[in-house]
Amino acid sequence: MPASDKITIAPHLVFDTITAGTPGAPLVLLLHGFAESMHCWRTQVTALGDMGYRAVAPSQRGYSPGARPDPREFSHYLIDRLMDDVMAIVAASGYGGARFHLVGHDWGGSIAWGIADRHHERLASLTILSRPHPNAFNRALATDGEQAQRSRHHRAFLEPDAADVVLANDARWLRERLAANGVPADAIERHLAVLGNRSAMEAALAWYRARGAIRGPLGPIRVPTLYIWGDADDTVGRAAAEGTVDFIAAPYRFEVLPGVGHFAADQAPEQVSELLLEHLAAHPA
Repeated sequence: MPASDKITIAPHLVFDTITAGTPGAPLVLLLHGFAESMHCWRTQVTALGDMGYRAVAPSQRGYSPGARPDPREFSHYLIDRLMDDVMAIVAASGYGGARFHLVGHDWGGSIAWGIADRHHERLASLTILSRPHPNAFNRALATDGEQAQRSRHHRAFLEPDAADVVLANDARWLRERLAANGVPADAIERHLAVLGNRSAMEAALAWYRARGAIRGPLGPIRVPTLYIWGDADDTVGRAAAEGTVDFIAAPYRFEVLPGVGHFAADQAPEQVSELLLEHLAAHPA
C-alpha cells in the first residue's frame, strides 16, 4: 500500500502525498482531477513502486490543507501557479534537474498538457486520462454540440453557490456523480475525506473560477504520449478524444476502455496500471 507523506515547497505550501518506491528511482508524478484527490492513484502508485519506480501523487493546491491559499483570491489558483507547484514538487522530491514521467487525469491532465508544452525537455513520457489536448477540446466545443452539453457543468462551477450545491445533503451530487461513473464506495469515502468540506471545495472550485470557461491553446506535444479514454466518459465525447492525435508531434498511443467512465483510475485500476507501465517501459527516463 502507498505511504502517506508531505512535501514542502514553501512555508505556506505543504502538500499531502501518497508515495511508493525508492527515492532516486525514476520518478512518476501523478496529478488528480476534480472531484477526486490523490487517492485516485492508490493502485497505480503501488504498482509503480513494485516495478522499481518512485511514484508520488500529491493532493494539489487547495486540496491539501497545508497548501490552501484564500480561494476568494482567484489569482492563487491560476493554471500557471498549478504548473509551478508541480515543478517545485519534483524538485523537492530530489529530481530538480532530472527527467521524469508525468501522469494526469481531468484537471490534472490539463496541468500535465501545459507542462508538456512548457517543459517538454524534462519529461520522459506523458500519460493522460480523459482530458483531451486543449486544442482538440476547444475545437470540439466549437463544432460538436454534444461536447458542449457534456461540458455544461464547467460554467455551473463558476456560480457563487457552486460549493453549496455540490456539498448539499451530505455531498449527494458528488457521491452520485462518482458512483454513476463506477467509482467504488470505499474510494468515494477517501475522496470525500479530502474534498467533502467547504474549505476544500471552495479551493477546488477556484481552479475553474481562475481559468473561466476558456482553455488556452497549446502547441503540438513533443513528448511520447499515452492517452486513455473511457467510451462511457460523460464529460469527454469521441470527437474531442479522437481529435487529440492532431496535436501530438511525438510517439502517440490512444487507448479506449470500453464501458469505462470519467474516473478510469478508480473504475478500472488494473487496466490503467498495465497501460501505464507499458508506456513507461517503452520510454525510459
